[in-house]
Amino acid sequence: MEAIYDSVCGLDVHSASVQACVRWRSQDGRTLQELRSFGTMTRDLLGLADWMKAKGVTQVAMESTGVYWKPIYNILEGHFTVLLVNAQHVKHVPGRKTDVKDCQWLAQLLQCGLLNASFVPDRPQRDMRDLTRHRAQLVAQQVAVVNRIHKTLEDTNIKLGLVASDILGASGRDMLRALIDGQQTPEQMAELARCRLRKKIPTLRVALQGHVTDHHRFVLAELMDQLQDLERRIERFSQRIEEISGPFKAAIQAVMTVPGFERRAAENLIAEIGIDMSRFPTAGHLASWAGICPGSHESAGKRKSGKTTRGSRWLKATLVQAGWAATHKKNSSYQAQYRRLAGRRGKKRALVAVGHSLLVTVYHMLSRGCAYKELGGDYLDKRQSDSAVKHHIRRLESLGYKVTATRMESAA
Repeated sequence: MEAIYDSVCGLDVHSASVQACVRWRSQDGRTLQELRSFGTMTRDLLGLADWMKAKGVTQVAMESTGVYWKPIYNILEGHFTVLLVNAQHVKHVPGRKTDVKDCQWLAQLLQCGLLNASFVPDRPQRDMRDLTRHRAQLVAQQVAVVNRIHKTLEDTNIKLGLVASDILGASGRDMLRALIDGQQTPEQMAELARCRLRKKIPTLRVALQGHVTDHHRFVLAELMDQLQDLERRIERFSQRIEEISGPFKAAIQAVMTVPGFERRAAENLIAEIGIDMSRFPTAGHLASWAGICPGSHESAGKRKSGKTTRGSRWLKATLVQAGWAATHKKNSSYQAQYRRLAGRRGKKRALVAVGHSLLVTVYHMLSRGCAYKELGGDYLDKRQSDSAVKHHIRRLESLGYKVTATRMESAA
């Protein structure tokens, strides 16, 4: 293999140590290498950087091993061209000998230009991504606590959830606090209903009758305290995200105009993909990187599998949730797409397809700087009018009708 770079370094990163291999070309054209081991303390990593500078290193490669690569990347960034590579891709490169260490193999591949760098966003986006992912984890914990509250109420045979659509709304919380205090009767708790829920007071009086013990009150009190703490934490994270989202505000506002995206979902999406779409040559490249496009596994001309590829689980979750919300937007192309696919492909596949369409839409909006334009619920029928006509004719003929279709001049 022909060397492209004069001096490179491959790093094999572990939790407590870093194995480094520097490869360089001597004046007589020979390829030399030197191996050293460093710790992962900040002092050790600074020593690693100084050693590589002394060797004239310009390119550095390491595998994306868990989170261990992050502190090394933060220290080396700005001093070297750092390539974070996918370990699966490295394994597929042929020619490795069994006695070659990981750092040596990485250095050899790097020097010959055979490594593809993974997408690593800049520091502002990495900070925002950390915050949105942490908030998503807190939201997941919040959902778990809400489910525990539902389960505890079921144990008491209180059917508040059958009457109130949200037991943690203003009325529901007042009733839960009264239930925890244990000082009010079901009739008194039902009178705590507000607004439209007051129409259901007679039903609430029956639903709030149950067998509540001191144990249930203790558990509910702890769960409500935990829920309120999580809500405060989520709010603080949201405020912090808004504070640091200055460079991304225009993109977030643009994404919020797309059906299915409220502010939190738009922040999550921009934190994952960024605002610079030049990193992705096409929308298909972005969808493939996100793991939201169909797989392509064929053999002997036969389609074996169409499973989606692996990608960011945070981005996938955001797109699927936004896709579900978009399907409820009346007279939208996403609602029509979902209905068209759900019947024959299933609801889950249909949601993934809608998420893919949303990502493609956002890609073109950010790359071209254009605003969102709704295509309408009949967009797919207009785009494939001939297929739609044939489909409906076949259905009518199957019912015993003879159909002749003639295009109107005004629709031509």
